[in-house]
Amino acid sequence: MKALSLLSGGLDSILATKLLQLQGIEMEGVCFVSPFFDRKKAIRAAENLKILLHTVDIGEDLLSLLLSPPHGFGKGANPCVDCHILMVKKAARLMRKIGAQFLVSGEVLGERPKSQSRWALNVINEESGWGDYLLRPLTSKNLPPTFPEKKGWVKRDKLLGIKGRSREIQLRMAESFGISDFPTPAGGCLLTDPVFSKRVKDLLARGKLNLNEIELLKMGRHFRLENTTKLIVARNKEENRKILELATPGDFFLEVVDFPGPVGLLRGEPHLILKAAAAVSRYSDAPQTRVKVKYYQFPHTGEKYVEVNRAEDEELEALRIGGGQ
Repeated sequence: MKALSLLSGGLDSILATKLLQLQGIEMEGVCFVSPFFDRKKAIRAAENLKILLHTVDIGEDLLSLLLSPPHGFGKGANPCVDCHILMVKKAARLMRKIGAQFLVSGEVLGERPKSQSRWALNVINEESGWGDYLLRPLTSKNLPPTFPEKKGWVKRDKLLGIKGRSREIQLRMAESFGISDFPTPAGGCLLTDPVFSKRVKDLLARGKLNLNEIELLKMGRHFRLENTTKLIVARNKEENRKILELATPGDFFLEVVDFPGPVGLLRGEPHLILKAAAAVSRYSDAPQTRVKVKYYQFPHTGEKYVEVNRAEDEELEALRIGGGQ
């Protein structure tokens, strides 16, 4: 008997996989990657569990989903219920390919108020089309028996009935199993981050969600100068480099002359160059109020120069998207 575990690398998914291993089930894992989360934790978990790990990229699917998630967002820009439905569908396709008989998830009833409520678990079951084959070993006794339990592939009396947000039982289980290498339960999805999610929603409001824009959201300070114009100001040398790499034709670069400072990328209307230059100069090391800033349009069209007064912090805060420093 073989099962495929949806292995995020968090403690719950590790324990769910371990419980099935203890019943003699051969386990393989699948992790999902996108612009919002990677597979680092899953790789470590699979190595510790000594199981084969498959990786499925759901980036493009998730970007499409963000435009109009049928079951809405969580507190941030996280369409968790719809994302879980997508993952189960992708996992089921892989399950059949590798010859596994059912799926395993580390979800716990009530651990997350929206995405792991009884309503959410039922929706995931029904709309994925694979609910009968989706076993949740940590909370099974709170749910109707699944096909693997009914068929006797797994022993229901050796599954658990954990529910709620406390993780005391999971921590005790980890200690008893000798599992010490697991991440804190903070969540690894950028879409749950308050600052990042506000930046995502700013893009969604303008219908401009794409991979290039998402990568830019991960760095710098973001300012909405006008409805169709945004300025990104780097915070360090590494971000200077990355922002330059993400430029697209028509973008403007800005940089203070004669003093160290960040690169600014203006995407939108050229008539806002002076406003963008004032913002970029605020974060430079120029000691005076009046600052000289060079700029050019990508691809390089020849440098031009303007002199501006540095923007005031109050003005910038009114333009800032999502907060941050």
